[in-house]
Amino acid sequence: MTKKSAVHIFFILLTLITFVSKAGAETAFLKPYVLASSLPGTIDKKLAEVKAAVVQAGFQVVGEYAPYKGAHVIVVSSDALRKSAAKSDFGAYGAIQRIALTEAGSDLQISYTNPLYMAQVYRMKDTLSDISAKLEKALGKKTEFGSKDGITASKLRKYHYMVMMPYFTDQVFLASYGSQEEALKTVEANLASHKGGTVKVFRVDLPNKQETVFGVGLSEGDGADATVMKVTDFGDLKHTAHLPYDVVVSNGKVYMIHGKFRIAESFPDLTMGTFMKISGAPSAIEEKLKLVAGGK
Repeated sequence: MTKKSAVHIFFILLTLITFVSKAGAETAFLKPYVLASSLPGTIDKKLAEVKAAVVQAGFQVVGEYAPYKGAHVIVVSSDALRKSAAKSDFGAYGAIQRIALTEAGSDLQISYTNPLYMAQVYRMKDTLSDISAKLEKALGKKTEFGSKDGITASKLRKYHYMVMMPYFTDQVFLASYGSQEEALKTVEANLASHKGGTVKVFRVDLPNKQETVFGVGLSEGDGADATVMKVTDFGDLKHTAHLPYDVVVSNGKVYMIHGKFRIAESFPDLTMGTFMKISGAPSAIEEKLKLVAGGK
């Protein structure tokens, strides 16, 4: 073999390796949650340690929520998350990550939303791989879960549960105001008065952009957190980090992700039979969040 032929073959192999590597990255199967650990314990004994770990990793705890007995959600954000969120349309949904502590029998499951999955399902500009690495370092990573087979990044970016079901871009319009400030004051006031049995869990403002995301806990009606989770969260590994729901205020307008999309993104393997058991939940969630938004 001549030297020229050897060099030619080398570059062909290098091109093939690069192609395969890129293809592998694209076809990686993502799941909505990461199980950090599952060991004997209780929320009370582990909560402070978990919060300290994420703060040490550079995150800020922006809210906490105990939706029902044996479950606790910690919501975190960071400068990097907020900057990434500001780059995308409705990126505010990705400005936070949820960490859950769930008592399952004698064990305590510590899990968190998978940033790699959320970046794709919310069509963000960044992959959030740096956020994923920081959460893994702070909390650990035992396995990913929430979908048996996982979903590729390309499919997540155009995800919907099935034909005729909403996409991420099918945002539900809740209310409109003359300014961002007026909209924010209204939402804050309605959450403070617990309209419709709601509770404010967090608020995160994006930098250099008129966009804010609120986390809202729901305690009443067919869309109540405990009601929905009792039906949908029946597996061994708990999807507690699905909660709470979100409201985004952008340029004086208030929106929410369609309830059918929001539930399906967190429970992509949910059967239609199970979905039908909570058929009233999406509209009930919208009803409550419209009260928060001050819509008619």
